[in-house]
Amino acid sequence: MLHNRFGRLAASALAGTMLMGAAACGGSEEPTTTASPGTGATSAAPGGGTTKVGLAYDIGGRGDQSFNDAAAAGLDKAKTELGLAEAKELEAGSGETEAAKEERLRLLAQGGFNPIIAVGFAYSKPLAKVAAEFPDVKFAIVDDAEAKAANITNLLFAEHEGSFLVGAAAALKSEKNHVGFVGGVRVPLIDKFEAGFEAGAKAVKPDIKIESTYLSEPPEFSGFNDPAKGKTAAEGMFDAGADVVYHAAGGSGGGVFEAAKAANGKAIGVDSDQAKTAAEGVRDVIMTSMIKKVDVAVFDFLKSVSDGSVASGPKVYDLKAGGVDYSTTGGQVDDIKTKLDEYKQKIVSGEITVPDKTS
Repeated sequence: MLHNRFGRLAASALAGTMLMGAAACGGSEEPTTTASPGTGATSAAPGGGTTKVGLAYDIGGRGDQSFNDAAAAGLDKAKTELGLAEAKELEAGSGETEAAKEERLRLLAQGGFNPIIAVGFAYSKPLAKVAAEFPDVKFAIVDDAEAKAANITNLLFAEHEGSFLVGAAAALKSEKNHVGFVGGVRVPLIDKFEAGFEAGAKAVKPDIKIESTYLSEPPEFSGFNDPAKGKTAAEGMFDAGADVVYHAAGGSGGGVFEAAKAANGKAIGVDSDQAKTAAEGVRDVIMTSMIKKVDVAVFDFLKSVSDGSVASGPKVYDLKAGGVDYSTTGGQVDDIKTKLDEYKQKIVSGEITVPDKTS
């Protein structure tokens, strides 16, 4: 991993040159830029196109086996199918300032990257500011509806609907009538996951016991990248009698899986099909995952820029649009699939309205 520290004035003056070796930002007013692990700061794409895509990750970056990896998969597909000229991936540092996120986006825009995708709601205010400075650059942001401009596309998901399905799965599979939820950071977005999970579990068993905890509170966002905290939280739930625990905690979910393995319990993954992406030794405890198709949204946005059909404003990927779902890898929910699909159809038809906030 390469590390280069730049002052803000130097960053502004030398942005084009710096972008050739810059990547993830550190947590200070003078961002540290670091190449994405395993990818390099910049990668050429097949096809000889002219589009230079910039992608700024949330905490954890490529390799988190969850949210960021889903975004990376969409970028990788675009590299193959759309013939991008160049793609640059930059990572976020734990505990960094909004100024650092701003500078990361600004460096990409100054370096001629267009479009630019910001992965995660933490980029909301930085993106709004930088998009105003570069009105000719097309931006997209995942999981945020607040940043609004003629050159911003908001890629949004009905996480509560997908979470309802895995909540129902948890209740159907629980032998102890006791399940748990581990959230990464207590913010409205993660509350949507909890609300849906709780509603799904109670739709199956109204008297089910549901435990919930969050690993950090804003402005501390380390809960998305702290497997040790995730393990401790899940251990407490299993020790208290839960036999299925769902996490919406990014990279911290690896610790939840470890706790499930040690307790002979079951876990539910998030964002990606984690029975395929998690560490091999814990995949067998992941009974299902709430799939959030960030890869599809990222690819769709890049394709719309490529073909000239890009539109600003919100684009919502809900259950009806196939933007969220549950996974079946490993066959552990095959016996309840008919029931889960009945719930899915009731949500799509409007017979069931899933709450997007906890009570």
